[in-house]
Amino acid sequence: LPVVIPTPERVARFVLASGLDADLDLGPMGPGGGATTVEKIATNTVMAGCIPDHVPVVVAAVRALLQPEFDLGEMQGTTHCTAPLMIVNGPVIDHCDIAAGFGALGPGHRANASIGRAVRLCMMNIGNARPGVSDMALLGHPGKFTFCLAEDERSSPWESLSESLGADAGDSTVTILGAEPPHSVIFTNDADDPDSPDRLCRALAAVIANTGSNNANFGAGAVAVALNPEHALVLADAGMKRTDVQAELHRLAVNSRAALRAVNTGFVRPGDDDDLIHAVRVPDDIVLFVAGGSGLYSAVFPSWAAGAHRNPVVHEVVVTGESCDLPWAT
Repeated sequence: LPVVIPTPERVARFVLASGLDADLDLGPMGPGGGATTVEKIATNTVMAGCIPDHVPVVVAAVRALLQPEFDLGEMQGTTHCTAPLMIVNGPVIDHCDIAAGFGALGPGHRANASIGRAVRLCMMNIGNARPGVSDMALLGHPGKFTFCLAEDERSSPWESLSESLGADAGDSTVTILGAEPPHSVIFTNDADDPDSPDRLCRALAAVIANTGSNNANFGAGAVAVALNPEHALVLADAGMKRTDVQAELHRLAVNSRAALRAVNTGFVRPGDDDDLIHAVRVPDDIVLFVAGGSGLYSAVFPSWAAGAHRNPVVHEVVVTGESCDLPWAT
Protein backbone atom coordinates (compact mmCIF):
# COMPACT_ATOMS: atom_id res chain seq x y z
CA LEU A 1 0.00 0.00 0.00
CA PRO A 2 1.15 3.61 -0.47
CA VAL A 3 2.63 5.40 2.51
CA VAL A 4 2.84 9.02 3.56
CA ILE A 5 6.49 10.07 3.56
CA PRO A 6 7.59 10.44 7.21
CA THR A 7 9.48 13.71 6.87
CA PRO A 8 11.20 15.03 10.02
CA GLU A 9 8.61 17.81 10.22
CA ARG A 10 5.66 15.42 10.06
CA VAL A 11 7.18 13.04 12.59
CA ALA A 12 7.96 15.93 14.97
CA ARG A 13 4.35 17.10 14.74
CA PHE A 14 3.06 13.61 15.57
CA VAL A 15 5.50 13.25 18.48
CA LEU A 16 4.18 16.55 19.80
CA ALA A 17 0.61 15.26 19.44
CA SER A 18 1.52 12.31 21.66
CA GLY A 19 2.53 14.60 24.52
CA LEU A 20 5.56 12.37 25.12
CA ASP A 21 9.30 12.65 24.56
CA ALA A 22 10.49 11.33 21.22
CA ASP A 23 13.11 9.07 22.81
CA LEU A 24 10.77 7.55 25.41
CA ASP A 25 11.08 3.77 25.03
CA LEU A 26 7.87 1.86 25.81
CA GLY A 27 9.70 -1.47 25.71
CA PRO A 28 10.94 -4.15 23.31
CA MET A 29 8.49 -5.31 20.64
CA GLY A 30 8.51 -8.95 19.63
CA PRO A 31 9.46 -11.00 17.86
CA GLY A 32 12.46 -8.89 16.83
CA GLY A 33 12.79 -7.01 20.12
CA GLY A 34 13.02 -3.54 18.58
CA ALA A 35 12.94 -0.53 20.90
CA THR A 36 9.44 0.95 20.79
CA THR A 37 10.26 4.64 21.03
CA VAL A 38 7.62 7.34 20.65
CA GLU A 39 9.49 8.65 17.60
CA LYS A 40 9.24 5.23 15.91
CA ILE A 41 5.53 5.00 16.72
CA ALA A 42 5.04 8.50 15.32
CA THR A 43 6.96 7.58 12.16
CA ASN A 44 4.75 4.55 11.48
CA THR A 45 1.64 6.56 12.34
CA VAL A 46 2.56 9.17 9.72
CA MET A 47 3.22 6.44 7.16
CA ALA A 48 -0.19 4.85 7.82
CA GLY A 49 -2.10 7.98 6.81
CA CYS A 50 -3.17 9.07 10.28
CA ILE A 51 -3.75 12.63 11.42
CA PRO A 52 -2.18 13.96 14.65
CA ASP A 53 -5.40 13.41 16.62
CA HIS A 54 -5.01 9.66 16.05
CA VAL A 55 -1.61 9.46 17.74
CA PRO A 56 -2.82 8.98 21.36
CA VAL A 57 -5.02 6.07 20.22
CA VAL A 58 -2.11 4.40 18.43
CA VAL A 59 0.16 4.92 21.45
CA ALA A 60 -2.46 3.38 23.76
CA ALA A 61 -2.86 0.41 21.42
CA VAL A 62 0.89 -0.16 21.28
CA ARG A 63 1.13 0.06 25.08
CA ALA A 64 -1.57 -2.61 25.30
CA LEU A 65 0.26 -4.89 22.86
CA LEU A 66 3.44 -4.54 24.90
CA GLN A 67 1.83 -5.75 28.11
CA PRO A 68 3.68 -9.00 28.94
CA GLU A 69 0.48 -11.03 29.23
CA PHE A 70 -0.41 -10.30 25.60
CA ASP A 71 2.55 -12.45 24.44
CA LEU A 72 3.04 -10.32 21.32
CA GLY A 73 6.23 -12.03 20.18
CA GLU A 74 4.64 -15.45 20.35
CA MET A 75 1.44 -14.18 18.73
CA GLN A 76 3.37 -12.66 15.85
CA GLY A 77 5.26 -15.90 15.33
CA THR A 78 2.34 -18.35 15.44
CA THR A 79 1.09 -20.18 12.36
CA HIS A 80 -2.46 -19.20 13.37
CA CYS A 81 -4.09 -16.28 11.51
CA THR A 82 -4.50 -14.08 14.59
CA ALA A 83 -4.32 -10.27 14.49
CA PRO A 84 -4.93 -7.61 17.19
CA LEU A 85 -8.59 -6.57 17.14
CA MET A 86 -8.86 -3.03 18.53
CA ILE A 87 -12.13 -1.87 20.12
CA VAL A 88 -12.21 1.84 21.02
CA ASN A 89 -14.46 3.42 23.65
CA GLY A 90 -15.03 6.88 25.06
CA PRO A 91 -14.96 10.51 23.88
CA VAL A 92 -12.07 9.84 21.50
CA ILE A 93 -14.52 7.99 19.23
CA ASP A 94 -16.23 11.23 18.22
CA HIS A 95 -13.04 13.28 18.37
CA CYS A 96 -11.32 10.98 15.87
CA ASP A 97 -14.47 9.95 13.96
CA ILE A 98 -13.90 6.23 14.54
CA ALA A 99 -16.75 4.27 12.96
CA ALA A 100 -18.87 1.82 14.96
CA GLY A 101 -21.88 1.22 12.72
CA PHE A 102 -22.43 0.00 9.16
CA GLY A 103 -19.24 -1.37 7.61
CA ALA A 104 -17.06 -0.37 10.56
CA LEU A 105 -14.46 -3.01 9.65
CA GLY A 106 -14.70 -2.26 5.94
CA PRO A 107 -13.55 0.52 3.61
CA GLY A 108 -14.64 4.13 3.82
CA HIS A 109 -13.54 5.01 7.35
CA ARG A 110 -10.20 6.80 7.47
CA ALA A 111 -9.68 6.68 11.23
CA ASN A 112 -10.44 2.96 11.50
CA ALA A 113 -8.22 2.11 8.55
CA SER A 114 -5.26 4.33 9.39
CA ILE A 115 -5.17 3.71 13.17
CA GLY A 116 -5.25 -0.05 12.64
CA ARG A 117 -2.68 0.19 9.90
CA ALA A 118 -0.37 2.28 12.10
CA VAL A 119 -0.39 -0.45 14.73
CA ARG A 120 0.37 -3.08 12.08
CA LEU A 121 3.25 -1.02 10.66
CA CYS A 122 4.68 -0.75 14.18
CA MET A 123 4.43 -4.52 14.53
CA MET A 124 6.26 -4.98 11.23
CA ASN A 125 8.85 -2.20 11.38
CA ILE A 126 9.59 -2.16 15.12
CA GLY A 127 8.72 -5.76 15.98
CA ASN A 128 10.29 -7.02 12.72
CA ALA A 129 7.38 -9.31 11.81
CA ARG A 130 7.98 -10.56 8.28
CA PRO A 131 5.68 -13.08 6.52
CA GLY A 132 7.24 -16.53 6.34
CA VAL A 133 10.27 -15.43 8.36
CA SER A 134 9.11 -14.16 11.76
CA ASP A 135 5.37 -13.79 11.11
CA MET A 136 4.49 -17.41 10.46
CA ALA A 137 0.72 -17.16 9.87
CA LEU A 138 0.02 -19.82 7.28
CA LEU A 139 -2.63 -17.74 5.52
CA GLY A 140 -3.25 -14.62 7.59
CA HIS A 141 -6.39 -12.54 7.16
CA PRO A 142 -7.25 -8.97 6.10
CA GLY A 143 -7.24 -7.83 9.73
CA LYS A 144 -3.46 -8.03 9.48
CA PHE A 145 -3.70 -4.86 7.38
CA THR A 146 -5.98 -3.05 9.82
CA PHE A 147 -8.43 -4.27 12.48
CA CYS A 148 -9.93 -1.33 14.36
CA LEU A 149 -13.45 -0.16 15.20
CA ALA A 150 -15.38 1.60 17.94
CA GLU A 151 -18.20 0.33 20.11
CA ASP A 152 -21.58 1.85 19.22
CA GLU A 153 -22.16 3.24 22.69
CA ARG A 154 -25.22 5.27 21.67
CA SER A 155 -27.07 2.19 20.41
CA SER A 156 -25.98 -0.11 23.23
CA PRO A 157 -28.61 -0.93 25.87
CA TRP A 158 -25.83 -1.50 28.41
CA GLU A 159 -22.95 0.44 29.89
CA SER A 160 -19.98 0.79 27.58
CA LEU A 161 -17.52 -2.07 27.21
CA SER A 162 -14.82 0.04 28.85
CA GLU A 163 -17.03 0.81 31.87
CA SER A 164 -17.84 -2.88 32.22
CA LEU A 165 -14.09 -3.47 32.43
CA GLY A 166 -13.64 -0.89 35.21
CA ALA A 167 -12.87 2.32 33.32
CA ASP A 168 -14.45 5.62 34.33
CA ALA A 169 -17.32 6.90 32.20
CA GLY A 170 -15.25 9.79 30.82
CA ASP A 171 -12.23 7.68 29.90
CA SER A 172 -11.26 6.78 26.37
CA THR A 173 -9.87 3.27 26.12
CA VAL A 174 -8.58 0.68 23.70
CA THR A 175 -9.41 -3.00 24.27
CA ILE A 176 -7.37 -5.52 22.30
CA LEU A 177 -7.43 -9.26 21.78
CA GLY A 178 -5.72 -11.42 19.21
CA ALA A 179 -8.54 -12.56 16.95
CA GLU A 180 -9.57 -14.23 13.74
CA PRO A 181 -11.71 -12.31 11.25
CA PRO A 182 -15.41 -11.98 12.10
CA HIS A 183 -17.51 -15.12 11.76
CA SER A 184 -21.05 -14.16 10.76
CA VAL A 185 -23.97 -15.24 12.97
CA ILE A 186 -27.41 -15.07 11.36
CA PHE A 187 -30.48 -14.68 13.57
CA THR A 188 -34.09 -13.74 12.82
CA ASN A 189 -35.99 -12.20 15.70
CA ASP A 190 -39.66 -12.92 16.36
CA ALA A 191 -41.16 -10.54 18.92
CA ASP A 192 -44.02 -13.02 19.47
CA ASP A 193 -41.65 -15.88 20.23
CA PRO A 194 -40.59 -15.92 23.90
CA ASP A 195 -37.72 -18.24 22.90
CA SER A 196 -36.09 -15.59 20.67
CA PRO A 197 -33.47 -14.44 23.22
CA ASP A 198 -32.52 -18.06 23.92
CA ARG A 199 -32.30 -18.83 20.20
CA LEU A 200 -29.97 -15.87 19.70
CA CYS A 201 -27.72 -17.05 22.54
CA ARG A 202 -27.67 -20.56 21.10
CA ALA A 203 -26.73 -19.25 17.66
CA LEU A 204 -23.88 -17.18 19.06
CA ALA A 205 -22.66 -20.02 21.29
CA ALA A 206 -22.65 -22.46 18.38
CA VAL A 207 -20.20 -20.24 16.51
CA ILE A 208 -18.06 -19.67 19.62
CA ALA A 209 -17.87 -23.44 20.17
CA ASN A 210 -17.16 -24.33 16.51
CA THR A 211 -15.36 -27.67 16.81
CA GLY A 212 -12.75 -26.61 14.28
CA SER A 213 -11.70 -23.55 16.30
CA ASN A 214 -8.72 -23.12 18.57
CA ASN A 215 -11.01 -21.99 21.40
CA ALA A 216 -13.03 -25.21 21.31
CA ASN A 217 -9.97 -27.47 21.06
CA PHE A 218 -7.81 -25.63 23.61
CA GLY A 219 -10.65 -24.65 25.96
CA ALA A 220 -9.08 -21.24 26.48
CA GLY A 221 -8.52 -17.82 25.00
CA ALA A 222 -10.79 -14.80 24.74
CA VAL A 223 -13.57 -14.45 22.18
CA ALA A 224 -15.12 -11.18 20.98
CA VAL A 225 -18.82 -10.97 20.15
CA ALA A 226 -20.08 -7.94 18.20
CA LEU A 227 -23.83 -7.72 18.62
CA ASN A 228 -25.61 -5.50 16.16
CA PRO A 229 -27.96 -2.99 17.89
CA GLU A 230 -31.13 -4.96 17.03
CA HIS A 231 -29.74 -8.19 18.45
CA ALA A 232 -28.49 -6.41 21.56
CA LEU A 233 -32.01 -5.09 22.21
CA VAL A 234 -33.47 -8.59 21.87
CA LEU A 235 -31.35 -9.67 24.83
CA ALA A 236 -31.71 -6.46 26.84
CA ASP A 237 -35.50 -6.46 26.42
CA ALA A 238 -35.50 -9.96 27.88
CA GLY A 239 -33.97 -8.47 31.03
CA MET A 240 -30.43 -9.66 30.36
CA LYS A 241 -27.48 -7.52 31.40
CA ARG A 242 -24.12 -7.81 29.65
CA THR A 243 -22.89 -10.12 32.43
CA ASP A 244 -25.98 -12.30 32.01
CA VAL A 245 -25.30 -12.70 28.30
CA GLN A 246 -21.64 -13.52 28.95
CA ALA A 247 -22.62 -16.14 31.52
CA GLU A 248 -25.19 -17.72 29.20
CA LEU A 249 -22.80 -17.84 26.24
CA HIS A 250 -20.14 -19.41 28.46
CA ARG A 251 -22.66 -22.02 29.61
CA LEU A 252 -23.84 -22.85 26.10
CA ALA A 253 -20.50 -22.75 24.25
CA VAL A 254 -19.48 -26.32 25.02
CA ASN A 255 -18.66 -29.52 23.20
CA SER A 256 -18.45 -33.08 24.41
CA ARG A 257 -15.00 -34.57 24.52
CA ALA A 258 -16.21 -37.12 21.95
CA ALA A 259 -17.28 -34.36 19.53
CA LEU A 260 -13.86 -32.70 19.77
CA ARG A 261 -12.05 -36.02 19.42
CA ALA A 262 -14.05 -36.75 16.27
CA VAL A 263 -12.52 -33.66 14.65
CA ASN A 264 -9.03 -33.44 16.20
CA THR A 265 -7.24 -36.13 18.18
CA GLY A 266 -4.06 -34.20 18.97
CA PHE A 267 -5.48 -31.60 21.37
CA VAL A 268 -8.06 -33.56 23.36
CA ARG A 269 -6.99 -34.40 26.89
CA PRO A 270 -7.90 -37.81 28.35
CA GLY A 271 -11.33 -38.15 29.92
CA ASP A 272 -14.83 -39.46 29.41
CA ASP A 273 -16.47 -38.95 26.04
CA ASP A 274 -19.49 -37.31 27.66
CA ASP A 275 -17.45 -34.66 29.49
CA LEU A 276 -18.41 -31.13 28.39
CA ILE A 277 -15.51 -28.84 27.47
CA HIS A 278 -16.07 -25.08 27.58
CA ALA A 279 -14.72 -23.09 24.62
CA VAL A 280 -13.72 -20.26 26.98
CA ARG A 281 -12.59 -20.62 30.55
CA VAL A 282 -14.79 -17.99 32.24
CA PRO A 283 -17.61 -15.62 31.16
CA ASP A 284 -15.30 -12.61 31.34
CA ASP A 285 -13.28 -14.11 28.48
CA ILE A 286 -16.20 -13.21 26.19
CA VAL A 287 -15.74 -9.60 25.08
CA LEU A 288 -19.29 -8.50 24.33
CA PHE A 289 -19.85 -5.17 22.59
CA VAL A 290 -22.33 -3.47 20.25
CA ALA A 291 -21.27 -2.59 16.70
CA GLY A 292 -22.43 -2.74 13.11
CA GLY A 293 -25.73 -1.93 11.45
CA SER A 294 -29.04 -3.38 12.62
CA GLY A 295 -30.32 -6.44 10.79
CA LEU A 296 -29.84 -10.18 10.52
CA TYR A 297 -26.15 -10.48 11.36
CA SER A 298 -23.92 -10.26 14.40
CA ALA A 299 -20.37 -11.60 14.55
CA VAL A 300 -18.05 -13.75 16.63
CA PHE A 301 -14.26 -13.29 16.61
CA PRO A 302 -12.53 -16.51 17.76
CA SER A 303 -8.97 -16.27 19.02
CA TRP A 304 -5.62 -17.99 19.00
CA ALA A 305 -6.10 -19.36 22.55
CA ALA A 306 -2.41 -20.18 22.96
CA GLY A 307 0.80 -18.61 24.22
CA ALA A 308 2.02 -18.55 27.79
CA HIS A 309 -1.02 -16.54 28.93
CA ARG A 310 -3.56 -18.24 26.62
CA ASN A 311 -4.45 -15.19 24.53
CA PRO A 312 -6.10 -12.83 27.07
CA VAL A 313 -7.75 -9.45 26.59
CA VAL A 314 -5.70 -6.32 27.34
CA HIS A 315 -6.80 -2.74 27.88
CA GLU A 316 -5.19 0.70 27.92
CA VAL A 317 -6.47 4.21 28.60
CA VAL A 318 -6.04 6.71 25.76
CA VAL A 319 -4.28 9.75 27.22
CA THR A 320 -5.37 12.91 25.42
CA GLY A 321 -4.82 16.61 25.94
CA GLU A 322 -1.13 16.25 26.74
CA SER A 323 0.18 18.06 23.65
CA CYS A 324 0.47 21.75 22.91
CA ASP A 325 0.16 23.84 19.76
CA LEU A 326 3.09 23.99 17.38
CA PRO A 327 4.70 27.42 17.76
CA TRP A 328 4.92 27.88 13.99
CA ALA A 329 1.28 26.88 13.44
CA THR A 330 -0.21 29.98 15.09
